[in-house]
Amino acid sequence: MDEQFWQSRWAENQIGFHQRDVNPYLERYWPQLSLPRGCQVLVPLCGKTLDMAWLAGQGHRILGVELAERAVVDFFAEQGLTPEVTQQGVLRRYSAGAIEILQGDFFAVTAADVAQCQALYDRAALIALPPVMRDDYVAHLQRILPARCNGLLVTLDYEQARLQGPPFSVPEAEVRRHLEAGWEVEMLERNDVLEKNWKFASRGLDSLHEPVFRLTRR
Repeated sequence: MDEQFWQSRWAENQIGFHQRDVNPYLERYWPQLSLPRGCQVLVPLCGKTLDMAWLAGQGHRILGVELAERAVVDFFAEQGLTPEVTQQGVLRRYSAGAIEILQGDFFAVTAADVAQCQALYDRAALIALPPVMRDDYVAHLQRILPARCNGLLVTLDYEQARLQGPPFSVPEAEVRRHLEAGWEVEMLERNDVLEKNWKFASRGLDSLHEPVFRLTRR
C-alpha cells in the first residue's frame, strides 16, 4: 500500500473515489445476510464512507480501518460526532457510539482487534490495492477474522491495460481465485455502470462493470 499516495490524496482533497450516497448494493443485499443486531462489521480501508453510518443505523457496531487520519477526523466531524481517541498498539482508535475506526496500516490489525466481528463489508479495499498486495490482503483477512463471518464485496471489472488504477479492476475470476479457498463466493449481480462514471468513459474505456458478491466464511 503506497501510504504517501493515499495520504496526499486525502490531504489535497482529491477524493473522487468517495461516494456521497450510501452504496445501493449495500442497501439492497445487506439484509439478506440475516446478521443479528448488535454484531460488529469490519469495514477495511473505510475512508469516510457513509456506508458506516448506514450500517450503524441498522443496529450494527462498526469497526472501520483507515490509513489516512484526515479521513477519520472528517468522518466523525461530518456525522456530528466527537470521538474518544486512544492508542491501541501501533494503531490509533477513534470511537463514538456504535462506530470505531482504527487509524493506521490495515496489516497492523490483529485477530484480537477484530475478534468480535461477525461480518465484512468491502467496497473500497480490494479494488484499492495493486495485484501484488491483493494476495497479502486476503491472506491477512483469513488470519485475523473469526471462523464464522459473512460479508458483502463490491468490485470493478474493466480492461486494466487501458487504465492505470486505483481503483483497480478485480473481475469475478480473480475474486474467486483469491477467496474460494476460505469463503463461499456467490455473485449477486453484475451491472454495466460506464454511463454513470464519466471519468472512466472519458479515458476511453468501452465497458465498466460492478460485480457484487456475497461471502460466507467456510
